[in-house]
Amino acid sequence: MTRAANMPPPILEEWPAILLVRPQMGENIGAVARAMLNFGLTQLRLVEPRDRWPNPKAYAVASGADRVLDSAKLEWSLAPALADATLVLAATARPRELEKPVWSASEAAEKLRAAIAAGERPVILFGPERDGLTSDEVARADAILTHPVNPGFASLNLAQAVCVFCYAYGEARTAGRAPAWFNESDGRQATQEELENLFLHLEDELERGRFFHPPDKTPLTKRHLRAPFLRARLTEQEVRTLRGVIKALTIGRGGRKKGD
Repeated sequence: MTRAANMPPPILEEWPAILLVRPQMGENIGAVARAMLNFGLTQLRLVEPRDRWPNPKAYAVASGADRVLDSAKLEWSLAPALADATLVLAATARPRELEKPVWSASEAAEKLRAAIAAGERPVILFGPERDGLTSDEVARADAILTHPVNPGFASLNLAQAVCVFCYAYGEARTAGRAPAWFNESDGRQATQEELENLFLHLEDELERGRFFHPPDKTPLTKRHLRAPFLRARLTEQEVRTLRGVIKALTIGRGGRKKGD
């Protein structure tokens, strides 16, 4: 059957990207792809899928959403999958000891449309079917995406969770809502790769200064240290300035030598 001449062209939007972390079933990946294309989203990313990729079961369930699966980006760790992102949301139903904004699907959809209009590259993380995202993975996000599920039965199927968000995003597109959540700045937003390099630079110098004590608290301390920088939504220029500050403070004080 050919497309009728008076039918509108299909909606195909690259951003936001949907990132599935350690997905366990090809069928769920296919169902995610189908939900994404239903609402016009096309960029799918996979980190460490349990089963081989490409996966024939994913294509079978996708029911024609092959273009999403064909272009899916595969990585074996989270950092490269997020390297170009300037805004990250983590989907989770569990409360976390993290000071991050918590957005419903509709609120997230409106803010992401504003972000994209401002030139940002948002990515939404969804964890594995069995136990969801880890605390360290959620800590990398700028905000938490959550759905108003029954607290006594909060577990959604992976594809269902993605579909709820995609529906809300389609609603926001139809309504044309795009609140000015993002202030205009003099430069582009820092990417996750640039932020990660800043954090590693800072943590390396703090290690030299024996800041992290006791050792068993180090992972939690690092998450708390990163949190205010993530809330600040740094620009690329601000990241470069902060790295210059760290370098200047450590030259001649047991840190890196000039020229490192």
